[in-house]
Amino acid sequence: MSTFEEGFAATERAADSVLQALGDVSRLARQLQRDARAGNIAAIRRGTARLEESLSLIRQQVGNATQAWPFAPEEELAYLQDRYASELQGEAKKEGLQLFERDGRLIAHPSVLRVLPGERAVRIDRRQSSSIRPTKIVSDLAKLQHSSPRFRPQPFLESLYSAYLALSQSDTGDRLKLGGVGQVVRLDRIYGLFTGLPGAQREYSQLDFARDLYSLENSGVSEVRSGARVSFPASTGTRNPRGTISFVGPNGEAVLYYGIQFSGVSR
Repeated sequence: MSTFEEGFAATERAADSVLQALGDVSRLARQLQRDARAGNIAAIRRGTARLEESLSLIRQQVGNATQAWPFAPEEELAYLQDRYASELQGEAKKEGLQLFERDGRLIAHPSVLRVLPGERAVRIDRRQSSSIRPTKIVSDLAKLQHSSPRFRPQPFLESLYSAYLALSQSDTGDRLKLGGVGQVVRLDRIYGLFTGLPGAQREYSQLDFARDLYSLENSGVSEVRSGARVSFPASTGTRNPRGTISFVGPNGEAVLYYGIQFSGVSR
């Protein structure tokens, strides 16, 4: 079976051939127009014969183009489910782009890619696209690595703080205002609060959440507007997969998160 990249390339070549044949017809039609204006009967006869030949070629090229894509619908679905991710990783390797698999998704740091077989689409971070040619996907991921990050650390930190207070003891906010230290809250509980609405986890996966935690940690932003500072205690939870949230660092290293804690700053 062909790869998707081979299928897209074959279809592109077939379309190019149609365009070239159409260009030939256009050129012959312009010549026929000039011959008619000049009243050259012999040239008109030659031109119409050539147009007829070109029309036959166009029919052939159009037929080739309509048959160029080698996958039936059920084969597309199976390929996207079973082979597409491996093809993306192979194309990424050719271009020197590191693409790691984690929890059924692909990570080209810091972007998270999810394949959507039923929709013939991919979702990169929160943007869904039906353009799934592997070389294009790899190019897009490489550009994202070198573009300015869209992640906004301060609003995300404020959202974490609001969820943290909602899940903490009722006096935590007052304690932090006095410079105290809050309790450790498991991050999977924070994620659960973030995605409590139906369908929310499909739009914002736990891996997306882990990426945002990693981006926050590396942004240098650690203090909310009220002055409380965040930390991410490992606790014993990182030695037990249950309750941990994982991501992949730039070089493929596992990054584990377990809890979140805020400490107050006396002012």
